[in-house]
Amino acid sequence: MKYQGRLTNWNDEKGFGFVEPNGGGQRAFVHIKAFVRPSRRPKEGDVIVYEPVLESPGKYKATNINLALDRKAKQSPAADSRTPGTFIVLAFCALLAVFTLLKVLPLQLLLLYLGASLIAFVMYAVDKSAAQHDRWRISERTLHLCALLGGWPGAFYAQNKLRHKSSKLSFKRVYWATVIINLAAFLWLFSQSGRQFLVFIHG
Repeated sequence: MKYQGRLTNWNDEKGFGFVEPNGGGQRAFVHIKAFVRPSRRPKEGDVIVYEPVLESPGKYKATNINLALDRKAKQSPAADSRTPGTFIVLAFCALLAVFTLLKVLPLQLLLLYLGASLIAFVMYAVDKSAAQHDRWRISERTLHLCALLGGWPGAFYAQNKLRHKSSKLSFKRVYWATVIINLAAFLWLFSQSGRQFLVFIHG
């Protein structure tokens, strides 16, 4: 049976604490490894949904834990598909594909974006797994650099699909700054100097 409660006595360094069930009752021990794909690290006061398991007389542990906000987000997945960010990513990918087919842009540029996006997605997945298991993390600077070099479509997909870094406003601001800079460089390719640059690298 699923219960809902509030996280208390949370020790972020060690990754454990307790949950007090709503409406009263026996509290349960919480360990970070019992969370199911959380969008971020838990913190004191978070509302969680869990299944209590009796370990010994009077002592329970929480299993199959979800952040309450994550459960609400999963119940309305269509919301992500209507965001302005989704439109920007889809429009850019469509234009990139069309310009490549028309030979306005070299195939190498398309491959660059595809490769960088794949690398970005993998890095987000690795970083989220590391956050959940207290392992070495990939720095935000590295994630932003990958986005800047063309991996921002893959980074956007990872943020929404994996629900990683999607709620940290400071990170999102820098991310969208890298998108703007990359798009500015992309548009520059259509200028006279940009065309000359493409001819030069294309041989």
